[in-house]
Amino acid sequence: MVRAGKGGDGKLSFRRVKYNPKGGPDGGDGGKGGDVILTADEGLNTLIDFRGVYKWSADDGEPGGSKNCTGANADDKVIRVPAGTMVFHEETGELLADIGPGESVVIARGGAGGFGNDHFKSATNQAPRHATPGEPGEEFPLRLELKVIAEVGLVGLPNAGKSSLLKTLTRADPKIADYPFTTLSPQLGIAMVDADRRMVFADIPGLIEGAAEGAGLGHDFLRHIERTRVIVHVLDVQPPDGSTPADNYRTIRKELLDYAPELAEKPEIIGLNKLDLIGDESEWDEEVRKLRAELKLGADHEIVGMSGGIGIGTDDLLDKLWKMLHKPDEALQGWPKLKA
Repeated sequence: MVRAGKGGDGKLSFRRVKYNPKGGPDGGDGGKGGDVILTADEGLNTLIDFRGVYKWSADDGEPGGSKNCTGANADDKVIRVPAGTMVFHEETGELLADIGPGESVVIARGGAGGFGNDHFKSATNQAPRHATPGEPGEEFPLRLELKVIAEVGLVGLPNAGKSSLLKTLTRADPKIADYPFTTLSPQLGIAMVDADRRMVFADIPGLIEGAAEGAGLGHDFLRHIERTRVIVHVLDVQPPDGSTPADNYRTIRKELLDYAPELAEKPEIIGLNKLDLIGDESEWDEEVRKLRAELKLGADHEIVGMSGGIGIGTDDLLDKLWKMLHKPDEALQGWPKLKA
């Protein structure tokens, strides 16, 4: 719930000084109430500060005073939120703001100050005996929804190795364990290609079949992919459930397409992960060729063989991602528009 400040009341007052018995009205206007402002803060990446705090209020404006003194305007209430926060009116469902990096939005406006009786004096009304109250500030409930802003999103089934890959590529320290839904919220990290090149990664928590219909934690996770520019589709080379990497790829592609077709059109790189668990480099190359054949991809559609756990192939992945982000015409030429 946000509440902007009420405007200060106007003052009803007459000047009373010696030798001036008819000094006239001197009531000042009230000050403006404070606005409630949401501003993007680069240091925040969650909405945890709002847990347990349900009402945010700005101060009221000061009332007007005698001697034509205007009441002070109230300070605005500035609320810091992470970039990517979408602000909805809870009762109507209207999207009020979509706050990007560096942006600030006045979400609730403070009331105007009331007029003192000096405001109403005229040649025909030289002694007005009324003043007006300050206007109330806006007040309504909000719903905040955070969509992570990152250049690269890591997607895949649970336990595909996304968190380990994020930890290897960046300095992020996500929780890593061998059970479904380890990552319960998107994790961000910054990968340094070299001293002058860096990319923001988001580990999108693991999806399952039926995520587009809300199965598991699906809808909460799919929303975050919308803000990424490129997708890295992480596949386990030996899925523990006996499926194949190609099967798992098709499963996640279908969920992206069912949730929002534009997600399936995003540029992507396929990362065949955990190669360190099988044989030597010749076997790794064979697994990549087999996956390419099963997905019917041409030779110009590269699949990056890698191991996020020990860093195999990660430099190659970063280099390809940088080209996709900064030289899209060159890097994306010939990439397929896979539908499912």
